[in-house]
Amino acid sequence: MLEGHPAVRQILGYDRSWKKLGLIRRLCKEFSLLRKIRREKYDLVINLTEGDRGAIAARISGAKIRVGSDPKGKGLKGKKGLYTHIVKNCPSLRHTVERNLDAVRRIGIFPEPDERDLFIHIPDSTIRSMQERVGTEPYIVIHPTSRWRFKCWPVEKMRSLAQILIERGERLVFTSGPDPIEVEMVQQIVEGLPVINLAGQIHLKELAALIEKGKLLIGVDSVPLHIASALKAPCIGIFGPTSEITWGPWRNPQAQIVTQSMSCRPCYQDGCGGSKRSDCLATLSVSAVLAAAQRYLTQPCLIHLGANLECGERRT
Repeated sequence: MLEGHPAVRQILGYDRSWKKLGLIRRLCKEFSLLRKIRREKYDLVINLTEGDRGAIAARISGAKIRVGSDPKGKGLKGKKGLYTHIVKNCPSLRHTVERNLDAVRRIGIFPEPDERDLFIHIPDSTIRSMQERVGTEPYIVIHPTSRWRFKCWPVEKMRSLAQILIERGERLVFTSGPDPIEVEMVQQIVEGLPVINLAGQIHLKELAALIEKGKLLIGVDSVPLHIASALKAPCIGIFGPTSEITWGPWRNPQAQIVTQSMSCRPCYQDGCGGSKRSDCLATLSVSAVLAAAQRYLTQPCLIHLGANLECGERRT
């Protein structure tokens, strides 16, 4: 996500696969990374995560100014003392971008509104390669999956949406993360349908290129919505148990949210009562999503909007 950003000089990455190594090998990898951080002699370190690893890295960096979130007694004992500045957590719903910007506000830097936009760099070569792969005819990108399954709209609903869009002359490109469960979910949705299925086959920059050149993105609370915000690309976000206030599109005038007004939302639960089935998603109608997509369709649907808003469905 950060590669190619004009303000980023270097990226030192923590490889998640290290966690699968034996204890000695994993510690060797981690200590090697900490030594690299130490050698850079940073003046300022800002940790935007709440885990212990980031706090330890901040302290070992030797930076004079070390900023981190209030751990509220969680994690490593004495973690609060590893920082020079503690960011107080906002107790109310607030967008994640603003929560992260509180880290610089804590040390006296207050970003102006025009400094708060998201950014992602897409190489021209990546755009060309994706155009060769999907063609230049208009298309809609559908990303129906998330690493957290409780965020996903039911397979049958997404399949119905895809069938209607195809009937109206739309070209559809389906994508997902590389997780086999996500790939299998997309396969269930698209089986037998004339679509381009790239589920699990592309990396983030290729996904960004698809979104930038597509006429619309339809997805759930997941990474593609944030990419669309960085690109100011048209998108529709389907939200259920999670909060669109915290994780919705950011400063994207072409973004729409489709969700339901229920007293229990957002609950962040893995289904109602832990059942793996979220009523706020299971009862969200296909027509509500189609209504949000109207202006982007080749052949707009004739939808009775009054019916769409029954049961508290909401579009913003």
